[in-house]
Amino acid sequence: MSYPKDNATQQAHRRYVRNTMDAPLLSREEEFSLARRWKDHKDEKALHTLIKAYARLVVSIATKYKNYGLPADDLVQEGNIGLMEAAARFDPDLENRFSTYAMWWIRAQIQDFILRNWSIVRTGTTSRQKSLFFNLRRLRAQIEGQSTRAWMDDDAIADIAKELGVTPKDVAAMEARMNAGDQALSTTIGEYDAPTLQDMMPDPGPTPEDIVIGMKDGTTRSTWLNEALSALSERERNIVAQRQMRDDVVTLDALGKQLGISKERVRQLEKKALDKLRTALEVKANTLRLEKDMPFM
Repeated sequence: MSYPKDNATQQAHRRYVRNTMDAPLLSREEEFSLARRWKDHKDEKALHTLIKAYARLVVSIATKYKNYGLPADDLVQEGNIGLMEAAARFDPDLENRFSTYAMWWIRAQIQDFILRNWSIVRTGTTSRQKSLFFNLRRLRAQIEGQSTRAWMDDDAIADIAKELGVTPKDVAAMEARMNAGDQALSTTIGEYDAPTLQDMMPDPGPTPEDIVIGMKDGTTRSTWLNEALSALSERERNIVAQRQMRDDVVTLDALGKQLGISKERVRQLEKKALDKLRTALEVKANTLRLEKDMPFM
């Protein structure tokens, strides 16, 4: 995915980058003092000083993601959101450096932005897929640097899959996605008036022939079931209807009270009726199968 570049926007971005480099670095003591003033007293001036001092860290991390086709200023903006989130959550009592803590939040915010905007199709929906997306290019470059191996051969795919904890199929699919990019379904294949990608996509639904056959088979099965039910006694039909043909199934106990028998007797009658139905339907199916296999006379 590519975006148009505006000169004014680029100039503003370059000025911002220069300004971040001019901000003074903080010592460990100054860093903790500012973090303490913000945490304990909500001193916004201290927060702004802390954010400004580490804006260069945002620019540095954002630069590493410049090859994903997204505007550099947007990456920096997202990184700044991560930096502010880090400042809001930082606890100076743990005695960690703020820069170390902030790096995780900056990187996470930028990566999430890339995954949301790199493609109209959601990418990296799990942590392992996310790791695959952001590490595949690095691992590919390492393999391409080995002149004795061809990129994306079976061994290379297996090695990457093992290192990142994914399947070889996931590696091949991600490589194909990253190389192909998004394409509109209305894109034609070939010359003018050629079929589109959408025209060439298979329909997973049933064919008209399958639908007609299904309707005919459904009608046949309904006829067989009605004939089999008619062979049952009235009480057996009642039990099957109440226990097998309703959304709100009647319990054995309730049906036993209705018929004046025990629930165990209801269970026995239900099993007997279902066995009769199963036998009758099997006979019908076997008869039909024999008729189809019989040679034409």
